[in-house]
This record gives sequence, C-alpha cells and structure tokens, in this order.
Amino acid sequence: MPPPTIDQVCQLALSLPCSPVLLPRLIAALQASESSADEIAGIIKVDPGLAAATLRLANSAYFASGSPVENVSEAVMRLGQRELYRLAALALVGRWESSVGRGEAGDFCRHALCTAIAAEVLAEKLQRVDSQTAYTAGLICDIGKLAVAHACEDFRSAIRAHSAQHQCAWTAAEEAMLGYNYIQVGAKLLRMWNFPPVLAAVAEHFLNPAQAPVEALPLIMHVQAAKYVATSFGPGVGEEGFMFSLNEDLLLEWGFTPELLLETMPIVHERASARLREKLTHGAVSI
Repeated sequence: MPPPTIDQVCQLALSLPCSPVLLPRLIAALQASESSADEIAGIIKVDPGLAAATLRLANSAYFASGSPVENVSEAVMRLGQRELYRLAALALVGRWESSVGRGEAGDFCRHALCTAIAAEVLAEKLQRVDSQTAYTAGLICDIGKLAVAHACEDFRSAIRAHSAQHQCAWTAAEEAMLGYNYIQVGAKLLRMWNFPPVLAAVAEHFLNPAQAPVEALPLIMHVQAAKYVATSFGPGVGEEGFMFSLNEDLLLEWGFTPELLLETMPIVHERASARLREKLTHGAVSI
C-alpha cells in the first residue's frame, strides 16, 4: 500500500477540530494597536477550552490581584498581551498534539515550548527580531511532524530503518519513503491556515537557511539557534530530533556564538519549568 500523498496528509490535518487555526487571527488582533480587550476576548471565546484556560490563568496565584476575574475580557486586561499570547499559542499547539497523538503524550509540546522560549530569549538578547514573533516561529516550526505522524504512522518503522541504514537525516529518510518530508508538510499547512508568510518561510527553511528568502533569514537563524539550544538539553526530543545539521558559519555571522547559546540554556530551562512545572519532563501537557 503506497503512503498518502502530501495533499492527503494536509487534508487529514485540516479536518482535525483541534488545529492551531485560531492563532493567525489572534496574532493579527494582538499586533493591531486599535484592538480592544473585548475584540481579543471575542476571538478567544470562539474556543471554549482556550477561554477556560485564560480565565484559569488570570485567577491563578501568580496573576491574581484583588477580586477574581469573571469574564474573558477582564482576564485579557489582567494577563496582558504577552502572557495571553504565550498561553494561547501553547494551548492550541498542545491540544492539537493530543488530538493527533504521537509518541509519549506531551513530548512534541515540551520540545516545541523549549524551542519557542529559546527563540524568544535569543531575540531579547540580540534585539534583531521581535521576541513574540520569534516565540511563535519556534513553537510551530516542527508542526509538520504531527501531521505526518497522524497520516503516516504505518511507515514510521521504514523511515527509521532507512535513516539508520543510510546514515541520513530524518527528512531525507522521509523523502525516500514518502516522497516528501515533515518540513514541506508543515510549511504547506501554515499557508493553508493563513499564517503570516514569514512564519511559513521559517517552517520551510529553518533547516536550510542558505536557501531562505532574505526577508525571513533573521527569524530563521533565531529558530535554528533555538533548535540547537532546545535539543541540547530539553525534554521531549524525539528520535529524529538529533538528526539535523547546523549552518555554523551563518550562525556565527548572525552573532549566535557558542558562548551565547550556552548562556541561553539555563534561562530557557527556568522559563520552561515555570510554565510546565512537573509536566516539563513527563506526562501529557494541559494548559
């Protein structure tokens, strides 16, 4: 039986009810200076689970100040755009992982979170790209893995065997067995979900930045450096996670020195631990 085509993989992913399709709308609303708390709340309330998570976080011990908030608009005001976006992005990506199912519950979300935070921290340090955009790019750069796992699970052992036999990267093994790889699937999905073009470009080129469009290169280099940081210490790294190569010359050219990457690791670990607590190392991630 032949594997599904890349179009079939994407159609299967698009039919899942828990996709991150709400994120582009939320990104646009949060970036628009004229957006009100009620308008942002209106987007969040489209997803009851996300609305409940927003209220829960706003009333948590960390954010609570005075009387409890009782509606999403008040929660938006209390949390602020930065924290609200982190919550929404991780909740939507994490829930899609649960719906698709892949490996140990939460592994994809854990690694995605570490990559996102690493990209955010590096952006804060170098001040060359927006830190929230870097966070988003790190969070969704591997999203194609979930779609491929959902549609092509029966071919995973063949992909693994090919990678081991030929000592090749996981993406090359996927192309040999499927005719495409998770990078291509992820970029195609992000475009179909109407994500900003720069984020789709990151998903398509972060492993091969030399082929990337010039306008996306700053963000792509942050994500490649972030992937190294997250893979070096982070939990949730799958068997294919170590099978990628860095463009060391470009990383150095953009200022991602070994010293900077080492300096970033404990900060990323601290932020990821604060977000996930005991879920950082095991168990399904629920936001």
